[in-house]
Amino acid sequence: MDDKQKLWSKDFLIVTVINFFIYIVFYLLMATIASYTIDNFNTSTSIAGLASGIFIIGILFGRLGAGNIIEGIGSKKILVIGTLSYAIVSALYISAINIPLLILIRFLHGFAYGIASTATGTIVAQVIPVSRRGEGIGYYSMSQILATALGPFLGIFLIRYVNFKIIFIITSLIAILSFAISIFIRQPVSEETKNIRLNSVSNRKFKLSNVIEVTAIPISILIMILGFNYSSILTFISLYSKELHLEKIASFFFIVYSIVVVFSRPISGRLLDVKGANFVVYPCLLLFSIGLSVLSITESSLTFLLSAAIIGLGYGNFLSCGQAISIKNAPPNRLGLATATYYIFLDIGFGIGPYLFGSLISFMGYKGLYMFMAMVTLATIPLYLFLVRR
Repeated sequence: MDDKQKLWSKDFLIVTVINFFIYIVFYLLMATIASYTIDNFNTSTSIAGLASGIFIIGILFGRLGAGNIIEGIGSKKILVIGTLSYAIVSALYISAINIPLLILIRFLHGFAYGIASTATGTIVAQVIPVSRRGEGIGYYSMSQILATALGPFLGIFLIRYVNFKIIFIITSLIAILSFAISIFIRQPVSEETKNIRLNSVSNRKFKLSNVIEVTAIPISILIMILGFNYSSILTFISLYSKELHLEKIASFFFIVYSIVVVFSRPISGRLLDVKGANFVVYPCLLLFSIGLSVLSITESSLTFLLSAAIIGLGYGNFLSCGQAISIKNAPPNRLGLATATYYIFLDIGFGIGPYLFGSLISFMGYKGLYMFMAMVTLATIPLYLFLVRR
């Protein structure tokens, strides 16, 4: 009973809200920045993909830095620094008068996001009871899922009615709110890590083991591939919907995706705790592949939204399941590194995807691209068997 009370603690609720705010800014801009780049600077889809994907490269460097020092100086301090930086850089988009400046701002914004999101992921791992970690991360991850829905929905909706200056002001205000709330969270210190912090502080020479948790690498390789595939949706779904003449319902793709995940993720989290990872992972990978296949052949609103629902069941549930797997075997003092490792690999997939896809679309088309991604996703099933299950 005590564990159940601790799951819904004050810190758990606060860090979940902060995570929602930083993710909604990320997804709102990720879903619209390619259109903004093409419309305002008259660029190609590959350059638009670069402007989108460079944010993820910034995240990668931010996570590398945060993962190396978070156990030493404390996750709350890292969170405050990250959210403050995130708010400041969010306001700089208004000054982006050319492509090089926009790309620089996107990189810095991603760097700040990487710091903040690594801190929230670490804090939630510290405050959730170990026996309910799968369930707790499932609930926590709903903040990301809600942001996945509202961010792109608001972004695609707003670009039809207001200019991007207004959009940048809105995202800046949301980022400022995340910083303000971060001040009220306590510094979580578990009994297992109290005696290890001094060692962390005194041993900060750069070593690969200081930025990567080796036990998290197998599942992280898998999420890198899946993130690579999903970035094709996040970056180009609005442009694909225009090609299909379905732009009026494009924003609802993410609403449907998120509704499905919100209702299914608590179940998948509980199944992960009770039945084990394999019981959840295999269906998730298969469903993600099916969803991409449906998206590649869609010609109507019904199948367009159906693909969103199937992808939500697949990719949406795997995301939190994979995070729980990544920290399962990590030492208590390296939960932050395990979390950072998982998202570093995800970021690599997200960062490479948009630029590469922008180049491929010119001769593969959107339909061919999504069918190819479906086949790649299907191939991750035996890869999981080889890398993780063994």
